[in-house]
Amino acid sequence: MIVTPDSVRALSVTFNKSFQDGVKLADSTYKQVAMVVPSSAAANVYAWLGQFPQMKEWIGSRTLRDMAAQGYTIPNILYESTVPVARTDIEDDNVGVYSPIFQMQGQESEQYPNRHVFGLFKVGETKLCYDGQNFFDTDHPVYANVDGTGTATPVSNYFAGAGTDPAWYLMDTTKPLKPFIFQERIKPQLTNKLSDQTSDHVFMEDEFLYGIRARSAVGFGLWQLCVKSTKPLTPESYEEAYQALRNMKADGGDPLNVTPNLLVVPSNLLPAAKTIVEKQFLAGGENNSNYGLSKILDAAWLN
Repeated sequence: MIVTPDSVRALSVTFNKSFQDGVKLADSTYKQVAMVVPSSAAANVYAWLGQFPQMKEWIGSRTLRDMAAQGYTIPNILYESTVPVARTDIEDDNVGVYSPIFQMQGQESEQYPNRHVFGLFKVGETKLCYDGQNFFDTDHPVYANVDGTGTATPVSNYFAGAGTDPAWYLMDTTKPLKPFIFQERIKPQLTNKLSDQTSDHVFMEDEFLYGIRARSAVGFGLWQLCVKSTKPLTPESYEEAYQALRNMKADGGDPLNVTPNLLVVPSNLLPAAKTIVEKQFLAGGENNSNYGLSKILDAAWLN
């Protein structure tokens, strides 16, 4: 095949088809635990986090609650993935070998947020969230009054074990707001550097370039919707986390009615998780009071 700008453009159609086939194969598990928030700037400011909209009797003027003066800010990050295509492969009509590569690139473009969202699980006890505390912490302040004033009561969403047991997580993913945020500025797109054979890169490297470019970021949502525990995963520790979530309250003391519907575990804790929430009867034949309370997510990114 004679390599021309037209033939390179034609190849782009073929590679893009493989790319889109890969997108369809992607595992977007992160969408179960993170709210996807569009972004139109270099960063998003989440001043509204923690402002729970509650209905009350309208007496006099509307009650307004000021948003935090210094909101939680998540700056966007630039990502890329590049595939070089050898000019000799185009000349020899050997481009079929690239189809699986572009399929994998398409798959990666859709599921790369998994790596970053689940990475937050591991560092939440050392990274700040909207209230100025670490996301997983033992003393989140919940104030006596709806407007965030009055005496603060410390509330924990982190239960540390005494040993080196792997961490597991219990959370509520039934609400519009979720424990984590995936912020999307630019969706991943496959583009190619269309150039003739006299371009500097083709001349020096004898290859054409195809790449993905995307901008996004991850961050923490509502700490009230997620508990982390490094205690051994047992019925007792599960129940501790479950009750902690069920008892979550907003400023002013109104219950948030958190539903702990998802138990997120690394693969080595899957058997224990199944025993706790998927077995209807205990070893002695009595009913399992935790049966069906939560679904299980076996998250390979936590392994």
